[in-house]
Amino acid sequence: MTVAVQEIRSQVLASIAVKQALLEDVRLLDQIGNLVSQCVGALKAGGKIIFAGNGGSFADAQHLSAEFVSRFKFDRVPLASIALGTNNSAISAIGNDYGYDQVFSRELEAIAKPGDVFIAISTSGNSSNILAAVQKAATLGIATICLTGHAGGKLAALCECLRMPSNDTARIQECHITIGHIICGLVEQIYSSEGMHCL
Repeated sequence: MTVAVQEIRSQVLASIAVKQALLEDVRLLDQIGNLVSQCVGALKAGGKIIFAGNGGSFADAQHLSAEFVSRFKFDRVPLASIALGTNNSAISAIGNDYGYDQVFSRELEAIAKPGDVFIAISTSGNSSNILAAVQKAATLGIATICLTGHAGGKLAALCECLRMPSNDTARIQECHITIGHIICGLVEQIYSSEGMHCL
């Protein structure tokens, strides 16, 4: 076995170990289930699901929002969702006028309303623009849940955090997208089965 193959096996096993820890974390599984219920309730009441993140987490935010708006496993009505930061003109204007720390909070204030659900994604839990957005969501009365790493960072003191059982960025992000897909699939299934018709 080559060194490269050994390292690949090691990385895959490390990923499996974190997923196994997630599987055995009953509290975390309950939190995921509760988030699914919150999202279904918000959508049925005319609200939307708002995502935000930086870097790889920004990509995850766009990815998961797209699964709601387009489709995930089957054709159905589009589900209201948006990822903050996807309007480049707004982000450059806000960053220039108010500072990069405010790029998400300013946009959130413009579009969010009570009844929406805000899902913030931060591996460290310490991203300053995510912290500002979570604080803004609290003043707006927006339900907020964060996906973080095991430590939770500063976000842990501000809102409910779904803490992945790892402190390794890659492993945390892998768990975030796994949980995101689970949420998308369950929300789609429940929303459609409760009288919100498929196409």
